[in-house]
Amino acid sequence: MTGQQLRNAILQEAIEGRLVLQDPSDEPASVLLERIRKEKQKLVKKGKLKKKDLEEIPISEEEKPFEIPKSWEWVRLGYIIDFSKASSIKSDYIKKTDWVLDLEDIEKDSGRLLRKKTMQDCDAKSDKHRFKKGDVLYSKLRPYLNKVIIADEDGFCTSEILAFDFGEIFNKYAQLYLMSPFFVQYAMNDAYGVKMPRLGSKQGNAACFPLPPLSEQQRIVAKVDELLPIVEEYGKAQEALDKLNKDLPEKLKKSILQEAIEGRLIPQDPKDEPASVLLDNIRKEKAKLVKEKKIKAAKNESRICRTEDGHWMEHFEDKKREDVCVDGEIPFDLPKSWEWSRLGSIISLLSGRDLSPEEYNDKKIGIPYITGASNFNNDSLIENRWTPNPIAISKKGDLLITCKGTIGTMAYNNIGDIHIARQVMAISSDFVFLQYIRFFLMNIVFKLQKNAKSMIPGISREDILQALIPLPPLAEQHRIVSKIEELMNKIEKLKEK
Repeated sequence: MTGQQLRNAILQEAIEGRLVLQDPSDEPASVLLERIRKEKQKLVKKGKLKKKDLEEIPISEEEKPFEIPKSWEWVRLGYIIDFSKASSIKSDYIKKTDWVLDLEDIEKDSGRLLRKKTMQDCDAKSDKHRFKKGDVLYSKLRPYLNKVIIADEDGFCTSEILAFDFGEIFNKYAQLYLMSPFFVQYAMNDAYGVKMPRLGSKQGNAACFPLPPLSEQQRIVAKVDELLPIVEEYGKAQEALDKLNKDLPEKLKKSILQEAIEGRLIPQDPKDEPASVLLDNIRKEKAKLVKEKKIKAAKNESRICRTEDGHWMEHFEDKKREDVCVDGEIPFDLPKSWEWSRLGSIISLLSGRDLSPEEYNDKKIGIPYITGASNFNNDSLIENRWTPNPIAISKKGDLLITCKGTIGTMAYNNIGDIHIARQVMAISSDFVFLQYIRFFLMNIVFKLQKNAKSMIPGISREDILQALIPLPPLAEQHRIVSKIEELMNKIEKLKEK
């Protein structure tokens, strides 16, 4: 239950006579109602009210929305106050120092005044309603916003606010009633206007008002005043808990990915062939492919090793390049069986190319043309464009990652040959487990974006190729991925609860 829901429950209990105990010694509401009748009769004799204002429209049993205590009385709201009457005044007659109240000055749902401004503080040219200290000020516009306050001094308000003098009825109890879930829902049900719904005077006057004895009204208000600060604290705590529950799954996922790439998610197996052997095999295989002219030699091919004095050095295959100390790039220590490597040393990276409108179609002619994040759906691709003249072709099984605009969205090429646009890059590898690469990229994509120098959010080829990856043994890569997927599934189930 949210703080607002608890507040609503308390207000509803209050107007149903279930928040405080009834006191048999209280003067019953029927006596109070009789005094109200006599006062109205006096006002009719003085000419301040019309005879029709004495008319009491009975409330049938079917109309009564809930049970009330025996000492209470049902009465039409219009018998106590009049929704159709307001004391209007031209803005020219309002003094610069007078209080002028607008709808935005009232906090919704709380009954609190947010700000108090004078006539000289606002450019008010329209007619205003006059109110006096102690009046209940009710916003008839957008009843769902539930804006009701009690005036602490005389002033003037927008015509969308009605000023009510509840006479002998405790004005704070009247405020609770007007803010109760019952009346808010009643006002919404009978409001007119779609974009700017308002409660009409006829509907307002016809509302059923549960009238307690005056002494009980005061006890009800005192109890509400006692409970609401507690409810407010509860609401803040609930909001903090809701935010934690909302943020926790993503924080858990990030924590799991970080633990994974640091080698702390699962135990190492001494039987695994170490990553150093894997890297040696990759270098030998790449050298063979270069010799066979199946691939081009990489310009920045390197290996990263720790020296005897504890420094991390990057040694380049290109003998013209000097070794570089990369201590500042190493973020954490790795298990003994792991190695640091540039991502470009263990993957192949294909950059996409954009096509002009004449080069693609929506007729399913040619192969799919993948343009960006809108084509990605979890681990699958959405096909909505095709091209008969592809240039940048990604193969089935490649890991695709968006690199411009909405960056870091990933999916596997589950289709086959596709053309990829400039916003997409394709990653492939015959040497390492591509799913491990994906989880590694998920963990560092924010850092890559942060380092990007372009005005448009994006990551470049070099961002990917030069990323420093902690490389586990191949067998451990598979175990890590399996554990991550197991934990991610559990987190998704937690989110559903």
